[in-house]
Amino acid sequence: MDLPVVRPASTVLPLRDDGGPFEVLMLRRSPRSEFVAGAYVFPGGALDDADETAVARVVGWDASRARRQGLDDDGVAHVVAGLRELFEEAGLLVARDPAGRPLVPDEARRTRLVEHRARLNDGSTTMREVLEAEDLYLDASGLVYLAHWVTPVGPPRRYDTRFFCVRAPSGQRAANDEAETVDECWVRPLDALVAYDEGRFDMVLPTVTTLRSIADLPSVEAVLEHARGIERVERVEPRVVERDGALVVEAPGIGATMAAPEAWRRGTGPA
Repeated sequence: MDLPVVRPASTVLPLRDDGGPFEVLMLRRSPRSEFVAGAYVFPGGALDDADETAVARVVGWDASRARRQGLDDDGVAHVVAGLRELFEEAGLLVARDPAGRPLVPDEARRTRLVEHRARLNDGSTTMREVLEAEDLYLDASGLVYLAHWVTPVGPPRRYDTRFFCVRAPSGQRAANDEAETVDECWVRPLDALVAYDEGRFDMVLPTVTTLRSIADLPSVEAVLEHARGIERVERVEPRVVERDGALVVEAPGIGATMAAPEAWRRGTGPA
């Protein structure tokens, strides 16, 4: 059986604190999904060919730091993909106007953004066309590279995913897309990890490990500073192995392990 192509992808952790403990936005994937069905994840997905066309409408990206941290070709296509997926899946658009002011949509623009989001999701428009229609630029000034995970051999789809974190934009409300994702929640990383340990919050290994890496930090700014301080983001490719008669996913080098998701145990992906 041919192995699935490993597709480049981007994931974004939107963060907020609003004077209290910081929270991260998580989305629950549809139970009908072919990939990690029902799991809580961060907004994200594969790079699209059209993402390259929106590169010219990205402002504030620190390309030199991105290259130092290990992002090929300065990572700007991953930036577009991550911020596009954040808008498509969660309805949050991290953008600025030509004068450099952060996007805080009024009612008329909010209505248009809902329409743009629907058209992005059905493939009838592109991120560049949305930005040009609204005279906006993707604001990457607060986006920071955090982690790099590659899906192990086993599942029916594989991704080479760059994880980023960003402060969530003010004046916008997050909402799932009612298709690929069916629920959304703002949650403290420690609370998500407790719920996972108690079996109330299904997550996959990269999500759990990423949450653990930031759970003890006190604020959004502390998370961003932590990410900025990573000299080089290491690539992690877990493997699926059999242990005591059960399939488990383990990440060599970082000591992380968990039971393989149900779909992999049913053999829907290549062995």
